[in-house]
Amino acid sequence: MAFPIVNMEKLNGEERSTTMELIKDACENWGFFEILNHGIAAEFMDKVEKLTKDHYKKCMEQRFQEMVERKGLEAVEGEVNDLDWESTFHLRHLPTSNISEIPDLDDQYRDVMREFAKKIEKLAEELLDLFCENLGLEKGYLKNAFYGSKGPTFGTKVANYPPCHRPELIKGLRAHTDAGGIILLFQDDKVSGLQLLKGDQWIDVPPMRHSIVINIGDQLEVITNGKYKSVLHRVIAQTDGNRMSIASFYNPGGDALIYPAAALIEKEAKKEEIYPKFVFEDYMKLYAALKFQAKEPRFEAMKANESSINLGPIAPV
Repeated sequence: MAFPIVNMEKLNGEERSTTMELIKDACENWGFFEILNHGIAAEFMDKVEKLTKDHYKKCMEQRFQEMVERKGLEAVEGEVNDLDWESTFHLRHLPTSNISEIPDLDDQYRDVMREFAKKIEKLAEELLDLFCENLGLEKGYLKNAFYGSKGPTFGTKVANYPPCHRPELIKGLRAHTDAGGIILLFQDDKVSGLQLLKGDQWIDVPPMRHSIVINIGDQLEVITNGKYKSVLHRVIAQTDGNRMSIASFYNPGGDALIYPAAALIEKEAKKEEIYPKFVFEDYMKLYAALKFQAKEPRFEAMKANESSINLGPIAPV
């Protein structure tokens, strides 16, 4: 059961159909895959990694240690279920950027992260169109479905997972599915920790140099009427090494109406919508309170409110 790894360069040659099939299988049966040769230069990724790790050492490591001491986490003897062993900050890119407002970032790091966001945004949209091709949806359908009135929401969570003396008691990040659309992760290539649940087994997502890990969020599960699935994943804290994680979330706009694609329902034998219709920001309000719980009750709660949704056609971009 090998974790799916996709060489994006092979989309441009005679192995295109095999590569598309690999992406299809990953979306339908794993909810995760890892891409190589994705068009973001290795030298640029090295720069992002160096500046991110430098920033953590300079501005965040001491704060994290103070938090650990303040909460008494060095002396824990029982499992901690309400806290993650991570040090994070969040960047918003779309519809408006907050990069200039984040304290402690030097000018070079700000500029590099702006450029990184543009490259990841482009890659996200390329992947969404590959999904459309595999699903038999018209090109641009998923991007349009995410659009809302102001375009998609897009942001990045920059995280570090420092060494942890009791990883059996404190998770780096507790198990959850991602609420949004498509997630693109640039992770540490030396320190592992990310795992996904496949069946009843936790599987390691292999750290690979210059790769980007892709995973499916709840919104793509809804739009594909369950053909693609968001899956539970977690981060296991490690006793040594500091794991870097730069996760970018390409999500629907807050006012975007999310519902299963009619073209996909038409192809199904039963021709029925299994998933609800809802406004994305309503889902996010619910998710904020229930992130570390099962996704199915969230879908059920949205279904219960469905009659209040004024469903219009997806607006063309």
